Amino acid sequence: MNVPTLLLLGAVLAYPVIYAGYLSFHRVGLAQLRRGEFAFSGWDNYSRVLEDPLFWTALKNTLIFTAVTVTSEIVLAVAIALLINQTSVWTSRVTRFLILLPYAVPPIANGLIWAFMYSFQFGFLNRLLFATGLVHDPVNWSGNPDTALYAVAVPYVWRTLPFAIILVHAALQGIPRELYEQAAIDGANAWHRFRRITMPMLRQIIAIILILRTAFAFAVFEEILAITQGGPGDATWVAAWYSYKITFAPPNNFGMGSASAYILALMIGAIALVYMRFIYRRVTL
Repeated sequence: MNVPTLLLLGAVLAYPVIYAGYLSFHRVGLAQLRRGEFAFSGWDNYSRVLEDPLFWTALKNTLIFTAVTVTSEIVLAVAIALLINQTSVWTSRVTRFLILLPYAVPPIANGLIWAFMYSFQFGFLNRLLFATGLVHDPVNWSGNPDTALYAVAVPYVWRTLPFAIILVHAALQGIPRELYEQAAIDGANAWHRFRRITMPMLRQIIAIILILRTAFAFAVFEEILAITQGGPGDATWVAAWYSYKITFAPPNNFGMGSASAYILALMIGAIALVYMRFIYRRVTL
């Protein structure tokens, strides 16, 4: 009975991955696609990607983006989940409903909403800052090379944060109340209870969040497309955007684009293995 399911998964998932790997070893452009004739190029596409300075710029931006977003998500998720955990049952349910709303917004729609908010002339963010007197000149949040990458990170975190909050909140619900009661009897203050009880009990779920969110942040694309399209200049070129532009922008180098996508996938896999080996393993000991 599982054979049809496996065949369907193979057709939907495995075939595109294998075909992309095939393209990465061939010279493929629009002309070759029309003819269906691909000249074998060996490792040439991979070497061209690794020798491209723009690829390394995109990789640097990806690492910065991943570090900022994943760290922010974990810190905010723990703080908000702790706050929710202290409220009444009714308030907790309402709060969880409101927190889940961003997660229901499609990524591209989320990017378009924040692009409008960041608008240099008409954006809500600049109008709010003007009204409060915090700025006297409009700030070009997504058009400034110094702030553009962080301007993309904010809506990304806003959209993905609910996932981490729900996981941390569920883990908090599993911590026995008796541990806190005993610690309070022993004279432990709130900080010591958090450091000695809460955080050790949350390490496993935080490790899971760290693995999943790092993999997804490393492949961010939709918010880049909707807000900055890689600009200004190469300030928000990330690895996934690099693969997209190499593939679909003239001269449409599908072989090189496939090679860059495979390099990105291998990097994500390597990071996941490192997490599994050194982080997740330590928290389960």
